[in-house]
Amino acid sequence: MKLTFAVCTYNRSQRLPPLLERMRAQQCSVPFEVLVVDNNSTDDTRAVVARVAATPGTPVRYVREGQQGIPHARNRALAEAMGSDFLVFIDDDELPHPGLLEAAVQALTREGARCVGGKVKVRIPDGLRPKWLADNLLGFLAEVDYGHKAFWIKDSSTPVWTANIAYDMRLFRDDPQLRFDPRFNRRGHGVGGGSDAVMFQALLERGTPIRYCPDMVVDHYVETWRLHRRYFLKLHFTSGRKYGQFQMGEYPRTVFGIPPFLIVQALRQWLKTVLKLIRREPDVLRQAMNGTYALGLIWGRILRQLERGSSEATPSGLKEARYR
Repeated sequence: MKLTFAVCTYNRSQRLPPLLERMRAQQCSVPFEVLVVDNNSTDDTRAVVARVAATPGTPVRYVREGQQGIPHARNRALAEAMGSDFLVFIDDDELPHPGLLEAAVQALTREGARCVGGKVKVRIPDGLRPKWLADNLLGFLAEVDYGHKAFWIKDSSTPVWTANIAYDMRLFRDDPQLRFDPRFNRRGHGVGGGSDAVMFQALLERGTPIRYCPDMVVDHYVETWRLHRRYFLKLHFTSGRKYGQFQMGEYPRTVFGIPPFLIVQALRQWLKTVLKLIRREPDVLRQAMNGTYALGLIWGRILRQLERGSSEATPSGLKEARYR
């Protein structure tokens, strides 16, 4: 058996030495390699990885993915791990706790899971946590903590992300179409990807055995540029836009592709936001996030309609060439 422990990275070379050291130091009953997928970094990522790889220890393999965006980097990791039995993802702004890999392997080999995710603990620099950043908002910074007991994940109420997740590679070898969706892209240090959320939903719909494992733990170090209200609002607008553009169903009655109920919904959400702002209620940001998501849905439907109109206006021969 073989396991690939993968990190996709972009311009975070200063974080890589401690991360790779922790990744290589994992104790695991299955032989493993560390895979670094460099997604077009312009810093010294390649040189840093080479220096680490030259030291004794767990093998470190470097590949460069030229197509920009996190789903492309994740799909490259899948392609590189096709010869492995298991693939474990971690992000480049995290550090794994001891025992992560062995906990994943036990869930995949002994407990019957085909996908398993664990805890993601958000770490904010001392003294920099804003007063408005309540615990119920930490999930939007990727925190995952469903308690100290393992359980089977049956629905979308307890999602797990590629910040700390393991896959049985038979999932991807048996189905070449099961890949991270490039439409849900996030380039560089942009906001709002979502390809791992789409993958999680696809596995749920297939009835894949997905397990939450509390012994898989990583620390997620949040960069200060995310500690602003505008980040949370932009994140929700982008999420709504992608859902409206790519996932939302069709409706018989629309205005320029927008179902009227979406407009009513957005007006209601923003009315609630204004009222909470006037009353100075503490959860006004959370309500405003609902409002920006509703606006994102509308914008996504508009983009979908524009794309449809552009496609219909393109001669069939050119249309075939475009998508070839």
